[in-house]
Amino acid sequence: MEGYEKNDGMEMNDRDEIYSKPVRAGKRTYFFDVKATRNNDYYLTITESKKKLEKDGSQNYEKHKIFLYKEDFDKFAEGLDNAVAYIKAALNGETMAVHEEIETNKFDDIDFDDLSK
Repeated sequence: MEGYEKNDGMEMNDRDEIYSKPVRAGKRTYFFDVKATRNNDYYLTITESKKKLEKDGSQNYEKHKIFLYKEDFDKFAEGLDNAVAYIKAALNGETMAVHEEIETNKFDDIDFDDLSK
């Protein structure tokens, strides 16, 4: 499936989805959606959707979403690339040296209460 632009000539609403790329992977579908803020600044949402069958036979979708902002693109992509390369090497019986230095106070300012707002 190719990604597609959602632009039909109509005025875009705030946080309008302007591009979407669904990726089917087994029982899951990942959606990579580019959206715009009120200031027309782009950001990415990555949604994992998994179909679940309930006991009564009905279908439900379990979804998990990540919001990724432009200032984090490079670090996110680097982390993802490194993790995928590590897994691929491990599957091939290779070992990779981990060169990441752990900063003990790197994430001291995270407030998970902000996520519920």
